[in-house]
Amino acid sequence: MLELRLVSALAKVFPNNAPPATNDDNWLSALTNETVSLQAAYLYKNGCIRSWAVLKIEAPAEIEFTLRRVQYIPGSIPSHFKTDEGYISTDAGLFPDLLEPYKGTTKTGTNRLPLVPGIWQSCWIDVKFKANASAGCYPLKISIEKSNGEVLSTAETSIEYISINLPKLHIPRTQWFHTDCLAEYYNVEAFSERHWQIIENFASFAVDHGINTLLTPIHTPPLDTEIGNERLTVQLIDVTQHGKIYEFGFEKFERWVAMCKRIGVEYYEMAHLFTQWGAKHAPKIVDTNGNQLFGWETDAVGDAYKNYLSQMLPALTTKLDQLGIAKKTIFHISDEPENEEHAKAYVKAREAVISLLKGYKIADALTNYDSYKQNEHEIIPIAAIDHITPFLESGAMELWCYYCCAQSYKVPNHFFMLPSYRNRVLGVLMYKYNMDGFLHWAYNFYKCIHSVYPIDPFRTTDADGTYPSGDAFVVYPGKDGKPLASLRLMVAQHAFNDLRALKLLEAKIGRDAVVELIDRGLDTQITFTDFPQNEAYLLNLRQQVNSLIKKTS
Repeated sequence: MLELRLVSALAKVFPNNAPPATNDDNWLSALTNETVSLQAAYLYKNGCIRSWAVLKIEAPAEIEFTLRRVQYIPGSIPSHFKTDEGYISTDAGLFPDLLEPYKGTTKTGTNRLPLVPGIWQSCWIDVKFKANASAGCYPLKISIEKSNGEVLSTAETSIEYISINLPKLHIPRTQWFHTDCLAEYYNVEAFSERHWQIIENFASFAVDHGINTLLTPIHTPPLDTEIGNERLTVQLIDVTQHGKIYEFGFEKFERWVAMCKRIGVEYYEMAHLFTQWGAKHAPKIVDTNGNQLFGWETDAVGDAYKNYLSQMLPALTTKLDQLGIAKKTIFHISDEPENEEHAKAYVKAREAVISLLKGYKIADALTNYDSYKQNEHEIIPIAAIDHITPFLESGAMELWCYYCCAQSYKVPNHFFMLPSYRNRVLGVLMYKYNMDGFLHWAYNFYKCIHSVYPIDPFRTTDADGTYPSGDAFVVYPGKDGKPLASLRLMVAQHAFNDLRALKLLEAKIGRDAVVELIDRGLDTQITFTDFPQNEAYLLNLRQQVNSLIKKTS
């Protein structure tokens, strides 16, 4: 009547396709402070009407687990994006993505699990070991029962716990935090008490899932904004103008930093100092009365804005020193100068501020290698993973990588329609190529292209026909002002856990041996465009890594 299969977190369970069951008892292990995941996929075979059941997990007391239902969400990919044979589908449809907390209860307090005849469904299970757990293998039994206790199906596995601490992520990982999207979606005033509460909910959730860097709106970030239009003002620094003299208030900025320290943010990423795609204009900056001081009408390197920056940046960097976060702060000039004209404007913008930011890290997405060469030794390049080869060959002292909608062919990404191993392999690649940071443009972008109007992310997942579904956000806005996870967010967390584990193993056996392990048994060494097209490679590699960590400790 009911078939239950335990499958890996890398499986995407679709209604009409049976997922491959994991039969190996030794397929999952965890280090201290690590969350690992698996799925319980089930098919209600013989039922003729929709019904209810109960999912139960039996596990030793040393295990903490979280259970969520995997919900199907509409997705599509615009036809102009270049795809490859590795996509699950390029057709619009329903894709497993939203992880909805399993908390619906009946009057008797029993959790309800929907049984829909004839389709596969799945539940996502996160497992973490308590601090008092001892090393060893722990059994896990999953059962689906009727409300009267009749067992419909069971499945069992074991998880090995290795009592060795997984170190913190050693590099910045950012997915841009869009503060204005939260105010607009929840219909609250920017930086009202309710907005602050929602901001902390979403930022804390990001940190809990391995994102250690937060985009900080010292002014409204000039990102993904239609020329001549504007996004909702979210400006942490208060500005008062007295002729050519500016006075700055940092009360909201200090509150932001205090929040970040409280929830565990490691790095602070200042909003870009100039507009996107060319650095031609100043960002929108308003005074304390809401009057606009700078914006699209402002020449990026004109006297007025340069005068402002000559006062604001010293005031800001003084505050960063006072708050003890100067060494953890990253500045941006402008995002993605794409052509020769942009590159020239970018150089002028950089020259306008570089003397004011001595000692600070400045990093920008510079897909065009020639743009980087004009700023070499002053700007940390953030290279698109499909344009990264010349940056690697240049021997850049510090190199980050990123992907966005444009990285759709042969490379890792987290679109709905890509298999999850195309998401998780990023961690291995970042280790092998010794990346110093990772950037993605959207943790929670709930708007259409260029922020012209907001969208409902539960129904519109492609920025209203703009990007492949999944590119614009990795969390959904819950009804209570708290985020809901996506399957893709969890898989990305596993990817960066892989990176952390590889760094731990490096400390024990050396980098050359770890790189050799990554490429062992493959016909060709893995690159950002050539890696095993299956989940087995990643699962087996991580098991080998954990085994060697245990053996060498």
